[in-house]
Amino acid sequence: MAEQEEVEEIWTPKTKLGKKVARGEVTDIREALRSNEKIMEPELIDELVDLDEEVVLIGGTPGKGGGKRRTVSQRTARMHKSGARYSSKAMTILGDHNSVVGVGTAHANDTRAAIESANRDSKLNLIEIQKGCGSWECACGTDHTVPFEVTGKAGSVTVTLKPAPKGIGLAAGEEITKLLELAGYKDVWVQARGQTRTRENLVKAGFNALEKLNEMKMRSE
Repeated sequence: MAEQEEVEEIWTPKTKLGKKVARGEVTDIREALRSNEKIMEPELIDELVDLDEEVVLIGGTPGKGGGKRRTVSQRTARMHKSGARYSSKAMTILGDHNSVVGVGTAHANDTRAAIESANRDSKLNLIEIQKGCGSWECACGTDHTVPFEVTGKAGSVTVTLKPAPKGIGLAAGEEITKLLELAGYKDVWVQARGQTRTRENLVKAGFNALEKLNEMKMRSE
């Protein structure tokens, strides 16, 4: 049996921004994010920046002896006349460990497809992050933490990001640490309140805090 050769799909941009990227007129992801045009094509992101992926453990199954074993997808079932129909929900974080990060969620028939769709959603939600040295204990002048304290919210969960001095590291839970690492932060104090076991809202609240950093920067300019 002959081996099947993988055929690489050629991206044909459809949006004005996508065409600028294809022509080489826009070559930096930050330039694309700062433009007045909304990013509608995830392929555009692939052309401009290499992103690493982290899957958020939003699902769970009963563990041995009680407790809950975390899984990468949340499985749901809907009853139809023909029987139960199952779908998987996944949440991913994409970032370059330097200047951009995105969070996305998606549903699909299986876990792998849900993760791929969540990655696509993450690319469309990509934001440029703001860094600085907002800690009075440090004042080193380098971009290693958040420039000032900021709070984000999702559902009943609130996440506050506070500037930390160099060497503290990311004082946060597992999922918020994934978000901050992919964004490129080295030292941040994190305080989370509410139903923090709901990891989807926890990550969304952290991402909302990063979005607010952008909003506050734009107001000050």
